[in-house]
Amino acid sequence: MLDRRSFLIRGALAGAAAFAAGAAGPLRAAMSPPRWAPYDEAMVIDGCGFIGDADAGPGEALSQRLIDEARGSGLRVIQTTVGPVAQYEGAYEEAVRSIGLWENEIDRHPDVFVRVRNSADLERARREKKLGVVYQFQDSAPIGEKLERVDDFHRIGLRTVQLTYNVRNLVGDGCMEAGNAGISRFGHGLIERLNERRILIDLAHSGRRTATEAIAASKAPVLISHTGCAALVERPRNKTDAELRAVADGGGVVGIYLMPFLRESGQPMAADLIRHIEHAVKICGEDHVGIGTDNMLSPVELSEKYKARHREDIRDRRRLGISAPGESETVYLYIPDLNTARRFETLAGLLSARGHSDARIGKILGGNFARVMGQVWG
Repeated sequence: MLDRRSFLIRGALAGAAAFAAGAAGPLRAAMSPPRWAPYDEAMVIDGCGFIGDADAGPGEALSQRLIDEARGSGLRVIQTTVGPVAQYEGAYEEAVRSIGLWENEIDRHPDVFVRVRNSADLERARREKKLGVVYQFQDSAPIGEKLERVDDFHRIGLRTVQLTYNVRNLVGDGCMEAGNAGISRFGHGLIERLNERRILIDLAHSGRRTATEAIAASKAPVLISHTGCAALVERPRNKTDAELRAVADGGGVVGIYLMPFLRESGQPMAADLIRHIEHAVKICGEDHVGIGTDNMLSPVELSEKYKARHREDIRDRRRLGISAPGESETVYLYIPDLNTARRFETLAGLLSARGHSDARIGKILGGNFARVMGQVWG
């Protein structure tokens, strides 16, 4: 349930291709996407994804098309953003309202969706072949200065909190802050409260000092739900090897996104995504890497309307001061050769063709996220 305004400020705002020798070949529309036999039984988790229509009005119910795509995607869990980013005024109310809208959708479609609060819910979603929904903040702004709000949000289903967006907030510096000031005193208090309430800490979008200090301060494993590898493409949104290794050393998981920051310029392809996945596995080990698409679940229709809206969104993000280097009016928020609701299955097939074992692919597709989620949530 993504209205026009939410589409503007979310995440990074926010046929298969031949793949060989680490590079994408030309798009071949007639080629069937590669399959991965264990897919339908696997625990497939998108660490940061969205179900909705950018043209929908505020509070508008999910369309039948979106419901059908969610049902057919093969995803078993999606962490989806509730509440605003880079905004304090009205953020608490907007987050509560967003959770309420999702609660209504789950009630309307119990044959499709499952609320996820703990490890048992994760397994239920996989067993019943439904889509489990996890509520996630991409900015701690809805908590404001009131730590007791952590308890309020936990009661109504919040299970993951990203400490910062791109800019500075009360907790610490985001990845776009040149000062790189790290975690505030209030931020340390918030980390302690999140640990006490068994809420996952997410360090996507964080400044590098913020990430390092938060990993050290947390008594529980942390996530970087959606990022890329700075060793391959130096962008503020991507994480250094030191940050990736620190998350893994603490038992956490790093999710690789399907975003423009996977390459220096031009539209990213599956080859770019796989290059970042393989680098993350090299640095973190196969038990600490996942996928957080930062994309809509639905495939993109690259229409002139979509292109015009994308240009407008990028310009608005620049005016708001939340745009990150690498965002472009002509690079879109999807990967063309993974442009299907079943993109995780296509990706698994490509990884298998690269020689990755079924066991490793299962971990990357969601097994690693499930382990850490279960450990933290209980």
